[in-house]
Amino acid sequence: MAPTISILLPTHNKAGLLSFAIRSVLAQSFQDFEVLVVGDGCTDDTAVIVQGFNDPRLIWFDLPKAPNYGYANRNIALRAARGELVAFMAHDDLWLSDHLEQLIPFFDDPRVEIVYSRPLWVIPRGMIVPGFFNLEHQPTLSFFLDMGNQIPAGCVAHRRECLSKYGYWNDQLPGAADWDLWKRIIKGGGKQNFAYLDAPTCLHFKADWHGSDYDFNFMFPAWKRLFGSGQMPPALQVQMSEDVTEQDAVWQAMSGKPDEWNTVIRSAVRQVIDALAFEGISAPAKDQAMADELSAIKNSVTWRLRNRVVSVTWIQRLYATLKSLAK
Repeated sequence: MAPTISILLPTHNKAGLLSFAIRSVLAQSFQDFEVLVVGDGCTDDTAVIVQGFNDPRLIWFDLPKAPNYGYANRNIALRAARGELVAFMAHDDLWLSDHLEQLIPFFDDPRVEIVYSRPLWVIPRGMIVPGFFNLEHQPTLSFFLDMGNQIPAGCVAHRRECLSKYGYWNDQLPGAADWDLWKRIIKGGGKQNFAYLDAPTCLHFKADWHGSDYDFNFMFPAWKRLFGSGQMPPALQVQMSEDVTEQDAVWQAMSGKPDEWNTVIRSAVRQVIDALAFEGISAPAKDQAMADELSAIKNSVTWRLRNRVVSVTWIQRLYATLKSLAK
């Protein structure tokens, strides 16, 4: 009997990290799946890691290295996929335990061909920050279709029939073939065939922010300042030692009580997003209020100087007022 969903998991010589990705897949609350683990010219012990799980749902494709990121090998596995739906998992990312459970119900709507969730970006070392990329917002959708992508592939699921309707991964591209495929699906479906889950379900680990393929990295200094100021919820700061990978540290944090961890992390994300929205909306109002107050002070100072109504007490009050505005 065919599974509901096929999970594409390509990998190249990341055996240590791959084990955590597979664990997060096997720990899903929704269990009717197959995992197509695509070895793109692996020369380490990846095969041993995969076989060590001893789970018949893990299907190992031991393929010679394909050009670039191995998109041609991904297509080989996808042509063998049996699920009605397809999800993508990166070998160094992690899913929250209800990732599939949260995404699959969107496909009850026959118009929906592709769905994605809000990503959580894990910035070295141990900082978790929410992504912002809602395609329901028309300017964001236009940016996505014409300029750039900020949706990690691990957040995405689509109908398998999309591959026959809109084409497989373009194996001639040097990179970003996932973005290319998502664009073809959305453009082909008339831009009304996607759904967005604003709750996070996927942790995307990105180590090289200076060489990122994404335009998200410009926010890194701002996030770093927020973490340094102590304004971020504790749940978004992973405690880790120098001798473990970030994937290991996050997996240890999330796997003990996954339902509780999901609730806490989503609550923390809402706090951060609401705080940023409040600051963004209130900042102009604060600036205007300060401008109005400074104008009033200027008028008062001008009137007092012109009329020579100045005292030591008034100067002291003026100093205190200006000092408080400068904070």
